[in-house]
Amino acid sequence: MPQLPDDLDAVAVRTWCSLALEALGRERAEIDAINVYPIADGDTGTNLYLTLESASAAVEAVFAAHETGATAPATADAVRAMAHGALIGARGNSGTILAQLLRGMAGVLADGGDAAHLRLALTSAADAARQAVAHPVEGTVLTVAAEAAEAARGEDPDLRTVVTAAYDGARAALARTPEQLAVLGRAGVVDAGGRGLVAVLGALVETVTGQAPVRGPRTASGNAAKAPVTVDGGSVVGLPVGGTPVEGVAEGGLPASAPEEGPPDCPEDGSAGPAFEVIYLLEARDEQVARLRTRLDALGDSLVVVGGDGLWHVHVHVDDAGAAVEAGVEAGRPYRIRITHFATESGHDVRVQAEPAQRAVVVVVPGDGLAGLCTEAGATTVIARPGEPPASGELVDAIRRAHAREVVLLPNDAALRHTAAAAAEQARTEGVRVALVPTRAAVQGIAALAVHEPDRGFDEDVVAMTAAAGATRYAELAVAERQSWTMAGICQAGDILGLIDGDVAVIGSDVPHTARTVLDRMLAAGGELVTLVLGEDVPDALADALEEHVREGHLAVDTVVYRGGHQRAPLLIGVE
Repeated sequence: MPQLPDDLDAVAVRTWCSLALEALGRERAEIDAINVYPIADGDTGTNLYLTLESASAAVEAVFAAHETGATAPATADAVRAMAHGALIGARGNSGTILAQLLRGMAGVLADGGDAAHLRLALTSAADAARQAVAHPVEGTVLTVAAEAAEAARGEDPDLRTVVTAAYDGARAALARTPEQLAVLGRAGVVDAGGRGLVAVLGALVETVTGQAPVRGPRTASGNAAKAPVTVDGGSVVGLPVGGTPVEGVAEGGLPASAPEEGPPDCPEDGSAGPAFEVIYLLEARDEQVARLRTRLDALGDSLVVVGGDGLWHVHVHVDDAGAAVEAGVEAGRPYRIRITHFATESGHDVRVQAEPAQRAVVVVVPGDGLAGLCTEAGATTVIARPGEPPASGELVDAIRRAHAREVVLLPNDAALRHTAAAAAEQARTEGVRVALVPTRAAVQGIAALAVHEPDRGFDEDVVAMTAAAGATRYAELAVAERQSWTMAGICQAGDILGLIDGDVAVIGSDVPHTARTVLDRMLAAGGELVTLVLGEDVPDALADALEEHVREGHLAVDTVVYRGGHQRAPLLIGVE
């Protein structure tokens, strides 16, 4: 049996994220089903799951960076990664609020993970989430978070007591949500976002105590009946389980089905609201965000703006989607813009065409420059910004946006293999034929896209694209962050590393010399075409010098140069 944590250290945070993701995975369909307020779009469980998936992936990345070390990451690094991952991957209103809850907790847990710090973290989380919502309403996830924090108050130094009290308080608050929000009471369901938070807190209980929280039994539904459910500690909570179309009580003693919880600041009568949901990440200063809140609040409702330190996640429901995006442009630099038209049957991107195309290509790219290049070639792009790998849900959205019967998916990153496979599997369940070409770098994706022929047979096209990618060797330059062992020897912080096919092959002191050495090693095995992708801070003179170097040493080799924009590596190299 694994040792139980005495405080929330990095390993405990990792376990919590993993268990919470599993819990939301189990309950997501049932949470999706209880959306009665204000729009029955049935995606709260899915949005919470995708948000936590991004948080968990960020924590895993921190641990992966410490694989060669003898110790685990610092707690502060783990909780900050969790909060940042949730912020960049937040989906929908419920996911945006969950991201702010995790951010509020991380700000305190970075200083300590004992019982006293956890109490403060729960309070900080509840306060931060409430402040992020323009017009809070009781009977929502905000109420559940506040009651969880209140229940955890006290002086008991035992961490297990604190997490169990918070969980019990959240469940009790969730049971009361139909009494606080009329639309929930009429449907006989609890708040969906609140139910998701209970699942997340239940995972925290399991992390700390080693046992999953006691879950209530399934019972037959009754007309607005109350079912007594025993929770941890022997207390009894009455939970509404009746009212069409509720079928009964699901795991955790919570109502199992009906349409989903919506944003907590929309009309309480559930009347039709604005036509579009607009979501984007925003790089902006604090003072600009304050003005943005005021402008967006005047445009629509369900306004939630979370984040800080220059990076924000914006969510709003409006009738004029363009005006909401323009407001973001005036405030700073919006990206990962997602616009959903509530009236569409699928509930997905408003740009979906009436008749699907026969075939499309979805490609993940590391910067804006390559995104433009691939878009011009007819591909649907997903930008993977430095430290922000896309989650499977984002890739599924891109496949939906492509709106084709057949889709070729190019992940362009070995680390995205499992994420891309999950997205492809999800898209197949929706009737799309998806082929995953396992490209490991952007230059392999460019090579595959160059031979794409939508008019030939699907299998033939996939084989040709796979062959082109496989025939392309790839390299990138990176800056060493610390001293470490590599395949090429010991590097020091600040050294320029030349990675060929994923392994460090060259250690240099500057970009030009390292790039020339990498090129010579790659071309020693032959090649006909060199592709150079420059980062935004790399001068054109470097491309000219490298092109001249190739021309002088390898007469039959051509060179093409692209601007990659804001990407992780200063230089990407491909040799075909």
